[in-house]
Amino acid sequence: MTKIGVIGAGKWGSALAFAFSEKNEVFITSRKPRDIKNFVSLDDILECEYLIITVPAQQITSWLEENFIYKNQKILVASKGIEATTGRFLNEIYSQYIPDSNIAFLSGPSFAVEVQKSLPTALVVNSLNQELSDKFASFFPSFIKAYTSTDVMGAEVAGAYKNVIAIAAGICEGLGLGKNAAASLISRGLVEMQRFGLAFGAKEESFTGLSGAGDLFLTASSNMSRNFRVGLGISQGKSQEEILRELGEVAEGIGTTYALHEISTKQNLYLPIAKEVYEMLEGKNPKESLRDLLSS
Repeated sequence: MTKIGVIGAGKWGSALAFAFSEKNEVFITSRKPRDIKNFVSLDDILECEYLIITVPAQQITSWLEENFIYKNQKILVASKGIEATTGRFLNEIYSQYIPDSNIAFLSGPSFAVEVQKSLPTALVVNSLNQELSDKFASFFPSFIKAYTSTDVMGAEVAGAYKNVIAIAAGICEGLGLGKNAAASLISRGLVEMQRFGLAFGAKEESFTGLSGAGDLFLTASSNMSRNFRVGLGISQGKSQEEILRELGEVAEGIGTTYALHEISTKQNLYLPIAKEVYEMLEGKNPKESLRDLLSS
């Protein structure tokens, strides 16, 4: 059995630890000690050859700076997002600490609660190193079909952007705009995130597969999604602080929305849905945003 270390013992990290334990010896750690099976110290985890990191996108730079020690580990990044303060993609951040040949990125439709119940899904392991992708894919349990891809940027953009569209979809649901509006919004969102991805060298096919459409359709259609619930809160006139307090979890779409706003402003990119989500996070009336979106 391969020894795997999971960094991050939240819902997603715990679900992945559970899933990978079907075929492997899995250990887990987090910032705060947890009374859970195979919980060990960070020092012990960093001795594992294979690591799965679920640290949120907005925290990863500081975490790597303060905690990570490179020992030729092979890394599977299982978080999604774009750093709000710099506009950097996760692969850009990680590449400062880990060679590209030793890192892969997980994408695709995957609610933690369903993975924890061994319900079936299909995911994609994305890496510039095909051998590494194949190795990580071999670790997955029987209830997860693992595909591989070399389109790291496509996986990055799709995984981050879909959370922003999910916020918009939650607002749509909260305002009672109906299924026609939701379908229109999500399909337009898919086109928007694909256009953004192509501007950064992503491959078109990534957005019509599991990493793009698959993850988007899941995240933007269910209140199991944290980002969808952020949108519901916005539709009810709640502040960001109130929404996050009630959520009790990180919602990556918020930070990514601010990152997209920064990137689109600097590079003059047309991102109408992301723009309106940003405006609503900043206090714009959702009904006014809807009117502006329909006229754009």
